[in-house]
Amino acid sequence: MKKYNRLFCIVAIFIIIFCFAFPGAIWAQKNAKRLQDQKNSPLAPIIMIPGSSATVNRFDRLVDQINRDDHQNHSLLKVKVFNDGHMTFAGSIRPNDNQPFIVVGFENNHDGYSNIKKQGRMFNQAFKALVRRYNFNHFSGIGHSNGGLIYTEFLENYYSGRNVRINRLMTIGSPYNFAETANRETQMLHDFRVNRNRLPKNLIMYSVAGTENYVEDGLVPVSSVEAGKYIYQGVVKHYTQITVTGRLAQHSALPQNSEVLDLIQRYILRPER
Repeated sequence: MKKYNRLFCIVAIFIIIFCFAFPGAIWAQKNAKRLQDQKNSPLAPIIMIPGSSATVNRFDRLVDQINRDDHQNHSLLKVKVFNDGHMTFAGSIRPNDNQPFIVVGFENNHDGYSNIKKQGRMFNQAFKALVRRYNFNHFSGIGHSNGGLIYTEFLENYYSGRNVRINRLMTIGSPYNFAETANRETQMLHDFRVNRNRLPKNLIMYSVAGTENYVEDGLVPVSSVEAGKYIYQGVVKHYTQITVTGRLAQHSALPQNSEVLDLIQRYILRPER
């Protein structure tokens, strides 16, 4: 009887080991393949975040105009993140399109620092879903208005330690100090400055400001956009401040501004050409 009990125990142990080890081996093999596919991926999307009150359709004209200008037929994928965490995907990424545009918008698209923090967390959820779905290992970012603040929140509080590299970031009319004057710091700007050392060191960053009257772009003070230097300058690899003026330099029109479109093509889409 003891002999049979001992044999039963040995068989049971082998069954338990098999049940746990075999699925683990399969998972490890699949994970290794996913990481290898990600490492070899030529896909380098441009992920865009609109500002407050804007939807995933905010950049439609921008993408249309760039496709007319460079004849590359960049795909456009739109991701909306809802307050309960679920997401919807509209559009698709065309096969062999290595520079698609992806827009991430939010059900909660309201203004204010507390919402910027919530949107940063929501963007992180969308970003992880995009990496799982498309297996890319590097990307560039564009944020218009509060979209640039959401990117800053994401980079400082969620991005660290990822296997996916952000190459370049362009923020357009982003009010790093909201509507305050240069000599009064908001809590958001203070927090961004305190956490600036968490920013990726190899990032190349462009901050674009628009001016109608050399003071503001009709909504955001130029000094607020320029406050981005207190966050990024001296921490990232390169920081460049650019100001555009003239026609379509008004805040909401900046994504359609011909100078801004030229900057996107020159510094985001084909920086090494």
